[in-house]
Amino acid sequence: MALKVNTIAPDFTIFDDSNNQVSLSDFKGKWVVLYFYPKDNTPGCTKEACDFQEDLRLFNNLNAEILGISPDSVKSHVNFKTKYKLDFKLLSDTEKEICKLYDILAEKSMFGKKYTGVVRTTYIINPEGEIVWVKSKVKVFGHINEVKETLKMLQV
Repeated sequence: MALKVNTIAPDFTIFDDSNNQVSLSDFKGKWVVLYFYPKDNTPGCTKEACDFQEDLRLFNNLNAEILGISPDSVKSHVNFKTKYKLDFKLLSDTEKEICKLYDILAEKSMFGKKYTGVVRTTYIINPEGEIVWVKSKVKVFGHINEVKETLKMLQV
């Protein structure tokens, strides 16, 4: 489950919330916080996104780009970003190809029905494109602080 630290982050190209194609390689030379989340407008995902937004200036000062990825559509991302005034890119992986590439899908169950869903996971990728930190099965409360502190430590 999830890719390992000290491996090159697989490049990808998908659509963002502005319906523009975005590749991970577009951010070469910057730190990237790549976070996978299950669904727009759900309580945990909303809190996580708003927490990133709240500290966006700090992440910018650390030369870090925040990229959120979920299986939601571009239209869903547009509504989510507008509703919560999010100023970072949300990427639309409707076919779950990037989720598969980053190995963050697992069997889940809701109301007795099994399905394959996103395991909330965050990667920190260094300016050379290497995965330097991974957190899987993220608990939203306190997560952004952990990401910030880890990013600061990695840049020392």
